[in-house]
Amino acid sequence: MAPKLSKSEKKVIYDQKLCQLLDEYTQVLVAVADNVGSNQLQSIRKGLRGDSVVLMGKNTMMKRSIRMHAEKTGNNAILNLIPLLVGNVGLIFTKGDLKEVSEEVAKYKVGAPARVGLVAPIDVVVPPGNTGLDPSQTSFFQVLNIPTKINKGTVEIITPVELIKKGEKVGSSEAALLSKLGIRPFSYGLVVLSVYDNGSVFSPEVLDLTEDDLIEKFAMGVSMVTSLSLAISYPTLAAAPHMFINSYKNVLAVAVATDYSFPQADKVKEYLADPSKFAVAAAPAVAADSGAALAAAKEEEKKDEPAEESDEEMGFSLFDD
Repeated sequence: MAPKLSKSEKKVIYDQKLCQLLDEYTQVLVAVADNVGSNQLQSIRKGLRGDSVVLMGKNTMMKRSIRMHAEKTGNNAILNLIPLLVGNVGLIFTKGDLKEVSEEVAKYKVGAPARVGLVAPIDVVVPPGNTGLDPSQTSFFQVLNIPTKINKGTVEIITPVELIKKGEKVGSSEAALLSKLGIRPFSYGLVVLSVYDNGSVFSPEVLDLTEDDLIEKFAMGVSMVTSLSLAISYPTLAAAPHMFINSYKNVLAVAVATDYSFPQADKVKEYLADPSKFAVAAAPAVAADSGAALAAAKEEEKKDEPAEESDEEMGFSLFDD
């Protein structure tokens, strides 16, 4: 039988394990483990086995090990993990895809009853319908102002009732009623709070961004840079095309208003001197559009016309007796 390890020996082993993981992995998910049982945590470890390791421990011990390891190795990037170690949290070291690992962790949620004094993570609504309880149990419903009626010897809830709101503490009456109805309103599991990747720390919502989202945000940023550059007349690569066009418009306006001219302005002055040329220039375009529309209409008419049947298809021939 192996000798029982002392607390100091356990701390040394834990410190060695954490330092080894910090050297081996560059990606860490920081997850809160409130109301997560040991069996549930063991299932999560089994599900992530292969490319991920779940490490739980006291925050003070983890912070101390990280500081000492950073001083020893000179890897100050891991110090960014220390501010994240607040509350009942654990570290998930992984070499896999961060989004896939985060989704895998979210699968392991277990339903839980509403216990007295627990802060509700969601709104709890009791649905209408037959409860299966005998009429002597109506006192629970009356205390909570839940409208009921007696139907075939059992208590029936008439309308849906919001029993507990998110953020409120569960009372003894609410907990007793939910227990009698067999409702387990809450579900718990590891919830990823932050993501550490090679020294960078960001929110897990970033993992849900797609390429289209990134392109949209980049385009929005370019648009803001362009607007600001044009407003303060500061040249940038994004604003350069607009500045050239605006400058051309200004020069063209000066040329039209004065005797100054250049080749591009001569054509504009010619059109302004004889407005009828606008109609001549627009006519071919209108004609082309009309021709295309007419051709399309004829094509539709051909599709709608029934196909002509031949004599053979009609069942006779000109040479029949």
